[in-house]
Amino acid sequence: MIDDLWYKNGVFYCLSVGTYMDANGDGIGDFKGLLRRLDYLHGLGITAIWLMPFQPSPGKDDGYDIADYYGVDPRYGTLGDFVEFTHGCRQRGIRVIIDLVVNHTSDAHPWFRDARSSPDSEYRDWYVWADKKPANADKGMVFPGVQKSTWTRDKEAGAWYFHRFYDFQPDLNTSNPRVQAEILKIMGFWIQLGVSGFRMDAVPFVIATKGAKVRTPVEQYDMLRSFREFLQWRQGNAIILAEANVLPDTDMEYFGDDGDRMHMMFNFFVNQNLFYALASADSRPLAKALKATKPRPATAQWGLFLRNHDELDLGRLTKAQRDVVFEKFGPDKRMQLYDRGIRRRLAPMLGGDRRRLELAYSLMCTLPGTPVIRYGDEIGMGDNLDLPERNCARTPMQWSTEPHAGFTESDKPILPLIEKGPYGYEHVNVAKQRRDPNSMLNWTERIVRMRKEVPEIGWGDFKVIATPDPAVLVIRYDWRNNSVLFAHNLDEKPREVAFAAGVPGEAGKLLVNLLSEDHSQANGHGKHTLLLEAYGYRWYRVGGLDYLLKRSDIDTAGKTAHPT
Repeated sequence: MIDDLWYKNGVFYCLSVGTYMDANGDGIGDFKGLLRRLDYLHGLGITAIWLMPFQPSPGKDDGYDIADYYGVDPRYGTLGDFVEFTHGCRQRGIRVIIDLVVNHTSDAHPWFRDARSSPDSEYRDWYVWADKKPANADKGMVFPGVQKSTWTRDKEAGAWYFHRFYDFQPDLNTSNPRVQAEILKIMGFWIQLGVSGFRMDAVPFVIATKGAKVRTPVEQYDMLRSFREFLQWRQGNAIILAEANVLPDTDMEYFGDDGDRMHMMFNFFVNQNLFYALASADSRPLAKALKATKPRPATAQWGLFLRNHDELDLGRLTKAQRDVVFEKFGPDKRMQLYDRGIRRRLAPMLGGDRRRLELAYSLMCTLPGTPVIRYGDEIGMGDNLDLPERNCARTPMQWSTEPHAGFTESDKPILPLIEKGPYGYEHVNVAKQRRDPNSMLNWTERIVRMRKEVPEIGWGDFKVIATPDPAVLVIRYDWRNNSVLFAHNLDEKPREVAFAAGVPGEAGKLLVNLLSEDHSQANGHGKHTLLLEAYGYRWYRVGGLDYLLKRSDIDTAGKTAHPT
């Protein structure tokens, strides 16, 4: 059954409660308001909502500095409001996953306050301490240029504590069995309140050894297996989506050779090469990245995304490739961040060009994995470069032309709304686009619906079909005696390309367009010739539309063998 692994053919939607809906006029979004927007999300066709942190927090890092893992920040509501929200999602067939931020806590967390109070505190070894400043304190910063050290001296404790991120986020000693047990307890708590899984923050850091004497951290991969075992015991179809920006030769360590570790991972390697392909009109590095990340267990899945709530990290590209992407999408230093990435939203990065936006989303929806859409990108929201660091791309959702974009009745939203310029809320908002059948919002809704109608992407094996033109990417998926094929022109100029579909028999001679009446019939040599307009894309079903009658109950031997 397709539903046995619900995350393999779904569409995820990422949002921050605080910037998505405000109901009480206090300038902070809450769960009551979010509940009112569920029908919008249901209409959009998403199958799962990923919530960024909403637990009590000083708010110095957009909620990722958590001060209580078992509560809801009063600005967002109560635990009861959260349960009502998850129940509303369940009624609409939408699942909820939440951020699991357990690499570090806030320095305001009671655990850390107790730990710093005495060397004999029961929580002292829940954190990582040193009597004197370690020699490598100026290395390994996650935010270079903003963060100056990974060790900070605490006057009350009379010792140095380790923090991979900001100094107000002391790292938990995740090698401590008591800390690991607490992580399981946190997971169990939220599962009981209706969530279907977790997006685990900074997984490589969570499982790495930590300490003043650790020169080269070692990843403790067995920790991931214990997390999954607990989760499957508590709720069999719950998942963990790992944030792990690692190289392809490490992927299977996170998935597990037997599929016994992480259920999903964000494919950062493909993401970075995808942006290089969009910048250079060269699909070859992207094709190599797809091949490099192809191995995975049958029960695992990639999370595919364009932009998220962080910077666009380009650290896995070569310097020459990185320079091309910077020049194309972030030439101004104000657009860059941490010496490795671009902090812009997708629409302004692509110059507001509707053709390029559609191309990018078509690519994301047809590459192997589950698409993850970030709130506001379905309407082409912009950014505010006057805001510091990553906040420039975290502005409130733009609902209408009402004051404050219909987001709040308060004059002080959590972050300033975009009011001026082409991306101001009077020009870019949900209400306006809902009434326009040709809007970005309605196009996104149609493409999401079509993505859910081609389970071959989520379940099948894929093959990149070679073409003589590097600007054109052609990829085919095979699953249960069915095949789909997708072609994308990355260039600003029209391209003509000829290729064979690679499916034997009469089926391979016909490509039925899923988005228009522009079908393709092969010539006498079995080759299709496509004329793709600038930034053009095609979604095809190989053979006729009687494919459901031909779909086998199980994978046919040899044809759709899994990549592993």
